[in-house]
This record gives sequence, structure tokens and C-alpha cells, in this order.
Amino acid sequence: MTNSALSRRRVLAALGVGSAAALAGCTGDGGPGIGGDPEYEAGEIGDVDGEPRTEDELVAAEALAEQEIDEGVTPLEEISLTDHEFVFEDDYRGSTVQGTVENTGGDRIELVEVRVRVYNDDGEQIGRYLASTGDLDADVIWEFQVIILEPPDDLAEYDITALGTPT
Repeated sequence: MTNSALSRRRVLAALGVGSAAALAGCTGDGGPGIGGDPEYEAGEIGDVDGEPRTEDELVAAEALAEQEIDEGVTPLEEISLTDHEFVFEDDYRGSTVQGTVENTGGDRIELVEVRVRVYNDDGEQIGRYLASTGDLDADVIWEFQVIILEPPDDLAEYDITALGTPT
């Protein structure tokens, strides 16, 4: 094989890899309103006046707490994190972050995921939790609740983002 044939193959191979990465969203910028790294908003926890969960409450909370992220969700302009706050529920749910997300676009969003990262007093991330819903129609508001499994005394602050998969 000649040098020009080898060079042409290398160029084509490089273009193929680059194109596949761009289509997969690996470039960090999937175009207008899609892709890139999520931007998190800070949230305050304040003083929590609550006891850690009992063993039975922890089992119930673990059954409902979501921790497995969906790799197919990305930042979307159409998803608006309207509000959020830390709420301590006096039952098995315990520490939660609650709020609303709105689909401000004109099309249904296939999957919406709210991610919450929690931190201790030293600023170390000690957990990541989420809530998700499917088929969020245009101009619809979803009320979410993210259950946090960490003991309330360990929590100092959180941050939050909302991501989605368009239809």
C-alpha cells in the first residue's frame, strides 16, 4: 500500500471516530439546548430538627430512593427547574429535596431526571440521589420529591439539576 493510501485511511478513520463521538454527545456540546455538562444550582439545608430513621424506616426509604442515573439524559433548554427546597419529613422519608420542574417547550420530553448531590460540613460529597418521570408533556409542571438516605446530622448543603431526553 502507498503512503497516500495509508494517510487517506487514517484521515477517514479519525473522521469516523470524531463523528461517532459527536453523535454520542461526547464532545460536551450537543448543539443548541442539548448536551454538555449539567449546571447545578446550590441549595441550603439549614438546621435539621429530626432523628435518623429507624431500621424499618430505612428499609422503606431505601426501597423508594433512586440512585441509578440514566446516562441518556442531558441538559435541555425546555426543562426549567422552577423551585426546590430541603424538607425533613417526619416519617420514613426523612430528609428530602422537593420542588417542581416545568417543560417549557412545545414537545413532550420522554424522560426527566432531577439529580441532587448532598455534602457534609467539610464540603465533601456524601451522596447522590434522584427522582425521575417519563412523558412530561409541553407546558406541564411535575412535582418531584428526592429521598436522601444520609442521616440528617451529616447533611450541610445540596446542589440540584434537571436533565431530560427529548422525544
